[in-house]
Amino acid sequence: MTLALLAALQLAADSIPVVTLGEALRAAARADPGYVAAVGALDNAEWGRRAAWSTFVLPAVSVSADYSVFSTSAFNFGTFRPSPRLAVAAVEARYDLFTGGQKMAALRRAQAEVEAAAAGTREARFALALATEADYYAVLADEELARVAAERVRRAEEQFAVARARVLSGAAVQTDSLQLLLEVKRARVARLDQESALRVSRLQLGRRIGLAGPARAAPLDTAPPPAPPFPLEEAVRQALAQGPAYRVARANERAAAAELMGRRGAYLPRVTLSASMAAFDERFFPQATRRNTLSLGLSFPIWDSGQREIALSRARVNRDVARALRQDLERAAWRDVTAAYEAYTTSREAAVLAAEALAVARENYRVQDTRYRSGATTILDLIDAQLGLAEAEAALVQARFGTRLALAGLEAMLGVRLDPSKDAP
Repeated sequence: MTLALLAALQLAADSIPVVTLGEALRAAARADPGYVAAVGALDNAEWGRRAAWSTFVLPAVSVSADYSVFSTSAFNFGTFRPSPRLAVAAVEARYDLFTGGQKMAALRRAQAEVEAAAAGTREARFALALATEADYYAVLADEELARVAAERVRRAEEQFAVARARVLSGAAVQTDSLQLLLEVKRARVARLDQESALRVSRLQLGRRIGLAGPARAAPLDTAPPPAPPFPLEEAVRQALAQGPAYRVARANERAAAAELMGRRGAYLPRVTLSASMAAFDERFFPQATRRNTLSLGLSFPIWDSGQREIALSRARVNRDVARALRQDLERAAWRDVTAAYEAYTTSREAAVLAAEALAVARENYRVQDTRYRSGATTILDLIDAQLGLAEAEAALVQARFGTRLALAGLEAMLGVRLDPSKDAP
């Protein structure tokens, strides 16, 4: 029955598409709404910077046309006589010669927003990579755990057959077979639970990479991930220098400071050069009269019911908040990076320990199995050895993939790849 079920599961699994980790990372980058939004925000910020640059060299230009029909004749500025129709076409250009530093503030703000968006895109990319790797490793771990559960069932059924034979021969009491029958049922329930978890994790991986159904993960190299290439102090320094979260915080502070500078420029006069060309007639296209205008305007704001003061106060508060957030994030860098760094190094050691524990559990099971067959131990000792072996196998699987996930978390914080075998999205 177990072999038939395993064959059915294998046949169903063979029809599920298999993806490598690199393929999953690239597919997730195309399908994840958050990452798509981050890329779009960067594109918007780039256009904002282009617009800020254009105000230094290009005037604002507008073209308008109007054709009116009156119920009674009115004076026509093109023909200089009463007419029931009026056609007007105009081209206007406007260039701000002096804005109190608001142009420069807008440019600085736009540049800071581009930097923030670029860092935000990188942060979203590594966050997505972390989530994708978590889903990918969950599939691999659940596949290994399903194999462990199937092995537990096989061992329990094998021992149940041995116990039944010993009971029938009078070498053991009937409770031995009952104890092993209970273990067989427990093992089968555990296997069903793990197979259910595997189906769910495959569906989650499929959703992550843009599929409507499940996806399988291609096996990874069993070699342990590499040790960190630098000490903890260097990891903290790199995080502060190029970590996406820290770069976003610094860029947001610069953008808020530039916004404050622009709001202060509203207290200075504005000098504007304007030029226009208009044509008037009673028909379209108007050609009867043309009028050109060149003007130099000066405006000096005095009082606008406190709106400038409100905007200035809000900009100052936003700058202070952005500064406080950046300072708090940098103060927490030692703690956050240390936690991620130590979690990875500890996970690597835990994986080594789990491998050693598995070797001990296998040997313990072999000894207890031999002793039970020869009548030198009790059924409870054998069941404990079976459970210990299954738990040791599961612990090794979880430790191995937990190490890879801890590495992905450290990479997301530093904003760099530490394992060259992985492809970035």
